[in-house]
Amino acid sequence: MFEEKDIKSKIISSLIWKMMERIGVQGVQFIIQIVLARLLLPEDYGLLAIVTIFITFANIFIQSGFGTALIQKKDSDQLDFSTILFMSMFVAVVLYSVLFFAAPIISKFYGKQEIIPILRVLSLTLFFGAINSVQNAYVSKHMMFKKLFLSSLGAIMISGLIGIILAYNNFGIWSLVAQQLVNQLLITLILWFTVKWRPSGQFSFSRLQRLFAFSWKLLLASLIDNFERDLRGLIIGRIYNPAVLGYYNRGEQFPKLIVTNVNGSIQSVMLPALAAHQDDNARVKNMVRRTIMSSAFILFPMMFGLAFIADSLVLVLLTDKWASSVPFLRIFCASYALWPIHTANLQAINALGRSDIFLKLEIIKKIFGFLILFLSIPYGVYAIAFGMFISSLISSFINSYPNKKLLNYSYTEQWKDLIPSLILTLSMFLPLQAVKYLVVSDLSLIIIQSIVGFLYYATVSYLLKLESFMYLLSTITDSVKKRI
Repeated sequence: MFEEKDIKSKIISSLIWKMMERIGVQGVQFIIQIVLARLLLPEDYGLLAIVTIFITFANIFIQSGFGTALIQKKDSDQLDFSTILFMSMFVAVVLYSVLFFAAPIISKFYGKQEIIPILRVLSLTLFFGAINSVQNAYVSKHMMFKKLFLSSLGAIMISGLIGIILAYNNFGIWSLVAQQLVNQLLITLILWFTVKWRPSGQFSFSRLQRLFAFSWKLLLASLIDNFERDLRGLIIGRIYNPAVLGYYNRGEQFPKLIVTNVNGSIQSVMLPALAAHQDDNARVKNMVRRTIMSSAFILFPMMFGLAFIADSLVLVLLTDKWASSVPFLRIFCASYALWPIHTANLQAINALGRSDIFLKLEIIKKIFGFLILFLSIPYGVYAIAFGMFISSLISSFINSYPNKKLLNYSYTEQWKDLIPSLILTLSMFLPLQAVKYLVVSDLSLIIIQSIVGFLYYATVSYLLKLESFMYLLSTITDSVKKRI
């Protein structure tokens, strides 16, 4: 798909735009969420989390699998994209109807009558998701990540402003519903006018069958994965109350925000890049190795640092009404720190066209996941959250296992690449703990600890000539020189 001499430049350029998109969007979203969290109650977020579980599950049927299939297929064309769009819209109509009529049953189960209108209105995002999933596949396939930057940033700024205005005027949970609905609508509209692709009006059952042969395994894997993850939210919302679920989800927000920005950006760019070299296993292995090392080098200190300053951060940004989310935040930091291993290995498997292996891995992981979940329920909500970390640790081994044969890149070799960053990250405890004894305000402490942690990590990495640090430094330097 790309000329050999241009592939590295193309990847770096795409990565920069993807990082800008994620950092810009999540940065704005971060500010919006802080403002909304101060205006709204934990119960509002808990109620929205319950509704979101069902919509997310429905979205899997619309968005998962086919998008990856379009990217993975080397010669996907206009007919392929149009076929998937019309199929996705048909599925969206069916699933919206199911959720519309199921809303009273769901509300009765949770004893919350307000779930009915919220679910029926927010489910309209399914239609935008159907269009946007194909748009994203087209953009990713052609590495046009600048388009995503413009659409996502514009949408989040406008929708966020609308959400804040509504929350300030006491619309409660409906401010969150409006924000999400407007955000999805604007992303779809902006991409429609900025990306030249349009559906051709043609539909091919044979193309659908061919793409489905690859994508159905990813679809089923996503269903299993999301069911296991969302089951925690369903159980917490049912056994406890929406407020506890609100604390749980708020604790996940901060680490997920960072991982989405860094690791998510890298992986979005890597799938089409890996797929372009799917016939060269040695090249794919090298790219996967660099991805794992680079992601871990960046994410490990971020997750550790976030966990370390969690109590001060929550008090400063969200006020003490969200203090109960701090333990969840620390547990999720440990879970999300392992994402570089998960996503890089899985992207390689998908790029090689082995969605059958992807599905098998998901089934095995979820057997462990369900077992850990049900064993943790009697011990309380914190045990449920900690169970996610145990499950993530086990999954890191399971996800890497096939690549020992596919790419000659074993779990042991992967951890050898990760150990230097992990040890350096853990050594940050001493300087951060020393700063903690300063008698300053919580905000000043957060700023000082962030600066000290960054300087310590970067300085030691440079002095030790850490491979990940030197590679990133040379890559950034080369990119800057080319642009100059």
